[in-house]
Amino acid sequence: MKHIKFYQAFIGLFTLIALSFTAFGFTNKFGLDGYEIYLNNKLILKQYVNQPVNLRVLQLNKANEGDQLRIKYTHCQTKGPGTGRSLTLQDEKGNTLKKWDFADASDFAMTVPVKELLQLEKKNSNHELSLHYVSKERPNGEMLAMLR
Repeated sequence: MKHIKFYQAFIGLFTLIALSFTAFGFTNKFGLDGYEIYLNNKLILKQYVNQPVNLRVLQLNKANEGDQLRIKYTHCQTKGPGTGRSLTLQDEKGNTLKKWDFADASDFAMTVPVKELLQLEKKNSNHELSLHYVSKERPNGEMLAMLR
């Protein structure tokens, strides 16, 4: 009799665990900020902030000066765009070379002309450049990608 009850409890527990894996296995990553970078309308980089930095590289050598870089940054706590948003291009020492400010809006996209990035890359060819995101929700900022 005790053996049958143990077996039923074990089957119930196993079923609960299997259902939990099934239910949570297909959901978005909870608790992580994430972002997508588009060149015009083509997705070129999608990351969560916990992924290694060496995967975050933008290669704009095939981009045209008329192209637009669009960044959509999603905060984990709001599931939406931040407030007081800005993007900065920095050198390896953390010096800000250019800053773009964006209005608070329901639109996630922050658009930067590729022409400006290419000009800054050319002007600072002896430096390693990186693109950073800052908002009220993320005051310390987040390095989005290295430019190469």
